[in-house]
Amino acid sequence: MNNTITYEFPLNEKIRTFIRLEYLFEQFIHFSEGHSTADKRAAVSSLLDIIAVFKRTDLRSDVLKELNHQASVFKKIASHEGVNEEKLQEVIDQINQITKRLYDINGRVGSHLEKNELLQSITQRSSIPGGTYSFDLPEYHYWLTQDESIQAKDLQIWSQPFIEVHNALIVILNFIRTSRPPRQEIAEAGFFQVSLDKTHLFQLIKVTLDDSTGCFAEISGGKHRCNIRFMEPASDNKRARQSTNDIPFTLTRCFF
Repeated sequence: MNNTITYEFPLNEKIRTFIRLEYLFEQFIHFSEGHSTADKRAAVSSLLDIIAVFKRTDLRSDVLKELNHQASVFKKIASHEGVNEEKLQEVIDQINQITKRLYDINGRVGSHLEKNELLQSITQRSSIPGGTYSFDLPEYHYWLTQDESIQAKDLQIWSQPFIEVHNALIVILNFIRTSRPPRQEIAEAGFFQVSLDKTHLFQLIKVTLDDSTGCFAEISGGKHRCNIRFMEPASDNKRARQSTNDIPFTLTRCFF
């Protein structure tokens, strides 16, 4: 049985940031559940990356705007015939609950860590290769030797406000990704151009192909037009090159 690979290409900076954060949260959660020192180091590193993203933009505001937009879309759908009103109300209630939890966060998300000297010192040393070893950061080394229950409690406290945003992102990105049905396409000689209707604010395109094709999808472009090139991986010191084969794939143009 063949497996498929999906490549996503965000069509605006907001969705690009949301997906990057989703990736970082998945890493943080995965490594937080690990038991080794390397797992805890990786969890802290992912958390510091999350903090850095939040420092650059008002993410809570962006997330709340998207939640409010999606809630308004669902409310309009409620007037359509044949809609399962009970199921739809469950979705709206879920969005409202997540929205309330985000509004309940006091101050800027992550501000509770601004005076955390341990995390600040790790951040400062992380730019140096190997800079967080024990002789540079003995306090970090001490924390890494503590009982797992202590580490888990600290990670939970440090990450809690961010996790509320992550829960919102799960909902937002799921609705966007599943907003439109996929279409079967053929990339002739490994190339396909996507034209996007200007009357819709598309947020994401997804390209899914069978991994037996031996290619990866390289996507470029903007909100009105994208190019997809199916590339054969580099081998024998040669650069990756565009396939000359006709490549079947599925394309999903997403907007909500």
